[in-house]
Amino acid sequence: MTVTKPSHESYAVEFRNVSISFGAQPVLSDVSFKLRSGGMLILTGESGSGKSVLLRLAMGLEKPDAGQIFINGRDISSLGESDLLAIRGGLMGMVFQEDSLFTGLSVYDNVAFRLAEHGWSEEDIDKAVNEVLRFVGLDGEQEKLPEELSGGMKRRLEIARALVGWPSIMLFDEPTMSLDPIVALQVIDLVIRARDINHISSIYVTKKPMEISYLAGYAARARDKGIVVVEASAEELPDTTIIVLEKGRIVFTGSLASFESSNLSSVRRMITLHPQHDELDIYFKDPWDKSRVAREKLL
Repeated sequence: MTVTKPSHESYAVEFRNVSISFGAQPVLSDVSFKLRSGGMLILTGESGSGKSVLLRLAMGLEKPDAGQIFINGRDISSLGESDLLAIRGGLMGMVFQEDSLFTGLSVYDNVAFRLAEHGWSEEDIDKAVNEVLRFVGLDGEQEKLPEELSGGMKRRLEIARALVGWPSIMLFDEPTMSLDPIVALQVIDLVIRARDINHISSIYVTKKPMEISYLAGYAARARDKGIVVVEASAEELPDTTIIVLEKGRIVFTGSLASFESSNLSSVRRMITLHPQHDELDIYFKDPWDKSRVAREKLL
């Protein structure tokens, strides 16, 4: 499949002065940001800061009390459910924190479900499902049920379900939560590959500074023997911005370098509460090499 890199003149997601409360409790207050097409926004902050609600707003699963939300230039704040379903089915994919697989369906049918729901032909579904299963390293597992998969394989299946049909925008809500370090790194590599090879715009939520450093410091590159994820300079990376939320407000917006050097108490607290780990030293140039798969199966 040929993927054309999008122009950085358009915005995939834009929030303009968005606020939402649940009852008397403000959750997000006057939040504004722009995610360029093909870029990445890394969203962090302590539990309860509003990160997951922001993703739900972007998907149209919640409506703001004030402000506007634009997806590819279209204001979704006042759209009806049928229009929102069309956007979710074609433009956007989301990987939730919690397991959302259909336990009674096979790997293949889990991935095909959304496409069938939106009227794709059987031939197009088959092509799209097998393509995305190869992308996440689950080709050959089509007939298995979720209960037959390891934790890491289930998470890759979740990503395949969200990526099938290659939406232009992906939202990730702490996708490595509860995964061991090696499998978590494999998942992050998938996110980077989708961003850099398929030029998918993405918002990635995490509380782990090591993930922020990795996502904002590594890039996927096509090589003769396949795709590798390598350390890259800021100039070589797609447009990447880090946002810190605190009590529903944006308190920091900037690059990885400015995040790591910031003296803001909210940033320093994130790094102190969730320190860097040595897991980043466990790095494989080829995320799908045999030793890596074998190690995952042993865990």
